[in-house]
Amino acid sequence: MLFTTPQAGTFGSLDDSDDEDEDGGNYVLHVRTALLEVKKGAITAIGELAAHTGADFSPYLESVMEVLHKATSNWHPLIKSEVADALPNMVIPSVAAYHNGETQWTKGDVACANPMSPHTTAIVSAVLKELIGLTKDDDKTTVAKACEGIQSVIELCGPHSLLPVANECLTCAHALLTKIAPCQVSDEFLGEAPEDDDDHDVVTQAACDLVGGFCRVMGEQFTQYLPQFLPAVCEYAKSSRPTRDRSMAIGWLSEVAQELEGGMFDYWQTVFLPASLAGLGDPSEEVKRNAAFCAGICCEVLKERVVGDYQQILQGLEPLFGMDSSAGDSFAACVDNAAACVARMILAQPSSVPMSQVLPAFLRLLPLKTDMTENETIYNCLLGLLQMGHPEALAQKAELQRIFTEAVSPGSNVEEEIQIKLKQAAPALQ
Repeated sequence: MLFTTPQAGTFGSLDDSDDEDEDGGNYVLHVRTALLEVKKGAITAIGELAAHTGADFSPYLESVMEVLHKATSNWHPLIKSEVADALPNMVIPSVAAYHNGETQWTKGDVACANPMSPHTTAIVSAVLKELIGLTKDDDKTTVAKACEGIQSVIELCGPHSLLPVANECLTCAHALLTKIAPCQVSDEFLGEAPEDDDDHDVVTQAACDLVGGFCRVMGEQFTQYLPQFLPAVCEYAKSSRPTRDRSMAIGWLSEVAQELEGGMFDYWQTVFLPASLAGLGDPSEEVKRNAAFCAGICCEVLKERVVGDYQQILQGLEPLFGMDSSAGDSFAACVDNAAACVARMILAQPSSVPMSQVLPAFLRLLPLKTDMTENETIYNCLLGLLQMGHPEALAQKAELQRIFTEAVSPGSNVEEEIQIKLKQAAPALQ
């Protein structure tokens, strides 16, 4: 173990799928599709009511949880997967009733008082217990939804919600990523583990997303588990893996860098740098895009500690600068993320970037074409260079004026707050 909850009961009066043969005492299985759809619809309705009626649903939580607990043992995966979908919604009414709809928590801080009310703590505990049990199911859809549910609950309620079950959650996620969980062992037994794009299933993605959720909630506390999880996820980054696996793995490394910040420095040279460089040279635009983002985030959080590797990163980015943004959204997004990576490098350590070579090429990529989430990074970089009176930036006034004009023009996708800053800075370009 890195760091199970038995489920009992039936679906009660709703479970009429097993009929006993009165003569022989044997059980005959009858699949009643219409009835299953009714059961599924009822569970869906329960989940939606909990999610959208807020505190008014709180009085019914105890009785509803009893029904959902019984439903986790239903024989049919259609029912179990719907239960996994509905369970995290049971936390929402308590948060609405006792926390005005939002639990206030600090990443990685379990030393402070528990921000959850006793009621919320109890419902969170019950929900997570059921979801953890469902991660051990042999149905992949059920397991994937259970992982998504755990992630949803811990990101809503914070470190104190995860703390009591952290060991079980980490162990389950690791088992899924290393493909030794029950739902994956059954695939191997049946010979259903192809090494192609079909092998990137909902379980793998959900487990990887869940570990990203652990990082968001635990922060640097997650660093101690990197020796187990880095090898597990990096298996998916190998060139022999399908494109979606490689993209997922590099994307996960970006999340780790964002949330753990300096905590991942020990793995920069052995994992993050080589993975980023390999990703920048990948044949897939999606992998290239994620690799550019990963490299930029690492430079942003590690600052002066990685300046010795700036040249390698810039060399890896160079081919992306030459991509044709008009060839499609995937190409444009790739170029946008390459630009954002350079912006992060400049923001982190401007003196370590060869501005005379990099800045003209960087400015030609702007404004961004597709990935508008990077606008803040881009314009913070440009405004910062102007504010410090950087000579290379001042030598590019015409280019900067072009970029600023496009950014503040009607129909621009640049946020209004950023546009205001650009308009205030515009006189410096005259």
